Amino acid sequence: MQPEWDTNRDYHSFANPDEVRVAHLALTLAVDFDARRLAGTAELSLTYMLADVRHLFLDSKDLQILKVQTPDGEALPYCLDAKDPVLGQRLNIALESHPAKVVIHYLTSPRAQGLQWLAPEQTRGKRLPYLFSQSQPIDARSWIPLQDTPQARITFEAKITVPKGMRAVMSAMNSADTPLEGQFDFSMEKPIPTHLLALAVGELAYAELGPRSGIYTEPAMLAAAAAEFEDTEQMMAVAESLLGPYAWGRYDILVLPPSFPFGGMENPRLAFITPTLIAGDKSLVSTVAHELAHSWTGNLVSNASWRDLWLNEGFTTYFTNRIVEAVYGKEQAELEWVLEFTRLQEEMQLLPLARQTLPANVQDEDPQQAFNRFTYDKASLFVHQLEACLGRPAFDAFLHDYVAHFAFQAITTETFVDYARQTLLHEHGDKFTEAQLQEWVYGAGLPREFVAPSSSSLDKVTEALHAWLGGTQAMRLEVQDWRVQHWQYFLAQLPEALSHGQLAELDACFKLTQSTNAEIACDWFRVAIRNNYDPVLPALGDYLCGIGRGKFVRPLYTELKIAGYLGQMRAIYAQARSGYHPSIQLQLDALLEE
Repeated sequence: MQPEWDTNRDYHSFANPDEVRVAHLALTLAVDFDARRLAGTAELSLTYMLADVRHLFLDSKDLQILKVQTPDGEALPYCLDAKDPVLGQRLNIALESHPAKVVIHYLTSPRAQGLQWLAPEQTRGKRLPYLFSQSQPIDARSWIPLQDTPQARITFEAKITVPKGMRAVMSAMNSADTPLEGQFDFSMEKPIPTHLLALAVGELAYAELGPRSGIYTEPAMLAAAAAEFEDTEQMMAVAESLLGPYAWGRYDILVLPPSFPFGGMENPRLAFITPTLIAGDKSLVSTVAHELAHSWTGNLVSNASWRDLWLNEGFTTYFTNRIVEAVYGKEQAELEWVLEFTRLQEEMQLLPLARQTLPANVQDEDPQQAFNRFTYDKASLFVHQLEACLGRPAFDAFLHDYVAHFAFQAITTETFVDYARQTLLHEHGDKFTEAQLQEWVYGAGLPREFVAPSSSSLDKVTEALHAWLGGTQAMRLEVQDWRVQHWQYFLAQLPEALSHGQLAELDACFKLTQSTNAEIACDWFRVAIRNNYDPVLPALGDYLCGIGRGKFVRPLYTELKIAGYLGQMRAIYAQARSGYHPSIQLQLDALLEE
């Protein structure tokens, strides 16, 4: 089933990189916490792809453009076109004189969707304010006017002015030795997609993890974060053995405040990570492995449009599993793979069958809709299937060559399919066929041949669940050696309907409402809410006010709404909203208005 769209076009950008391309970005920005604005200039170095180009089209969203000129001061005519609620506005700059560079003087909006401004009381230290960006998928345009499409990679440099005593870090080479005098200089000499542009400013301390890796975070979280993520350097070595040399020099991690909306963001040289991963036992660090794996699949080989997101997330989810297997063992990897499939099964019940393909055909929608379990977990299952058919040695050779072949390029689904035909099918056509390739990539749902992942480690969970449902007291269940993933599986397999007595017994025995593991707490709260188990409501309110990660807050508010807790939902949201990222606020505002 071939798509009807122009597969080479990025429908979520106004830019014209096929005519004139931004090759380099030089930023000069001042951070104003009082006004909640960035102010300064973006100097764009241009490469002309066509000789008769007369206009540079850029993406912008809620930016105040003050003037556009050449570096020597020549004014360039420009206009902002009509607003699109999702895409923002096209910034149209005249290029009659074919300048080599254009300089845009601008201000961001206090409501810029790609920036979150935190007051001191919203931070761990409560002394200084905090700023962080989130550019993926199309929010870089809300803080920089540029060609905001993964098809147009750029190098960049930046001069960032901040209040004295604060540290700025970016998705570039950072130095923990830079004095806190208010001026920070950055350089990224390797071309990156614009959704990987990142900036954070706050009271940040640093700890070294290894010769190529370290942790930035608020001082109060530094020791716990460094201990939790101490295996990062080992993960890097494993990833290199699978995919080739690490191309980015350093791999530092920034652990953000709890309002960060994602588990992690793979910004090169400075991955952004949620503090909800700090469980004290390294049970959730696969997200670190995931963001590290993006250094090859996503940062090195990129999706050409958000339709092609599966090329980024599917391969990375697979590589995550391989890193976890090498560092933490096969049992852990199998458990996480089964949980991936469990999440996919849940989403298969919610999305129409036609949407259950690897390409996310969201060309006329908000690209946020591309981030679903099919672009992650179904795509990962596809890669696992390739490994099973070819055998690990042959498949590893294919993946290594694939990454090397497309390094520093953005590719489409069709580019991958053509490459697979020329290599994988040509060499291993007796093990994996064209028909299988087409069904996995373009078919809806899961192929007929699919065999679900399994783990013998979960047998004890199934036995315990059946025993409890059969009348065995919870206190008599053998759970002493259960990992976090065992508890997640147990909670996921519980019947939809449970009595308050059953829930009270589980809670009294296993202290689920008081769990300090964010994953277990979220899964437990969902079970409790849909069974109207009111004793969890105070702890649930504290949880939703203390965590801004979309993976947790979106389903919990949804469960509250479905279960009829409308008053409690609105009361909690009124208290928690200011601590959520703007993108999460938009989604939850819409949910409450429905």
